[in-house]
Amino acid sequence: MKFGVIVFPGSNCDRDMMHVLGEVMGCEVKSIFHKETSLEGFSTRDCIILPGGFSYGDYLRTGAIARFSPIMDAVIEFAGRGGKVLGICNGFQILCEAGLLPGALLRNTNMKYVCKNIYLRTTTKNALLTQGIAPGTVLKIPIAHGDGRYYADAATLKKLKDKDQILFTYCDSKGLATEDSNPNGSLENIAGICNEGRNVFGMMPHPERASEEDLGNTDGRRLFESLITSVLQGA
Repeated sequence: MKFGVIVFPGSNCDRDMMHVLGEVMGCEVKSIFHKETSLEGFSTRDCIILPGGFSYGDYLRTGAIARFSPIMDAVIEFAGRGGKVLGICNGFQILCEAGLLPGALLRNTNMKYVCKNIYLRTTTKNALLTQGIAPGTVLKIPIAHGDGRYYADAATLKKLKDKDQILFTYCDSKGLATEDSNPNGSLENIAGICNEGRNVFGMMPHPERASEEDLGNTDGRRLFESLITSVLQGA
């Protein structure tokens, strides 16, 4: 399984992601500049990562300009063929702007940039990203965003629930989804979702920042392990 990491102007988590995927997980990984127009060499068994950062300085709104970078047509086509796509933080915002995931990420309710460790509760095993993790498992993973409040209309929220597309919810250390454990005001405490085809994933927390013993936290690595193992086993 091979990974491609898209680099937009303003991306700042691309090197972190490439380090974790290549040096920690031992996978082949390639940096892809946003002006490229092809994902030649990548098969639908591979995964394209849209990393965190501040693409185009977050002008207009987060992800709004990056959605029109030349590479995004290839990403959309790749996802349409069943290729795996994962957007983290700014990457999640871009995927929503591109219509690859439903909903939108809005300004945090406290109107502040929040950077800290939070707790996530996995809600389903019905996704490559969580297949190796039991539902209800609590993970400690950092966030770093000012526009992380997930929003969708009532019909979209119902569809996400009915089709089991909610991957993670913000919670406390005991796994309870409370108002205090919601760092940005996301509806239903939603921290991550997937598309109906279950091959496009988006989440606000940064698993690449919690994947090494040297950092004192390897909870994030469990997501990469689940994705890689599920794909290699043909799930």
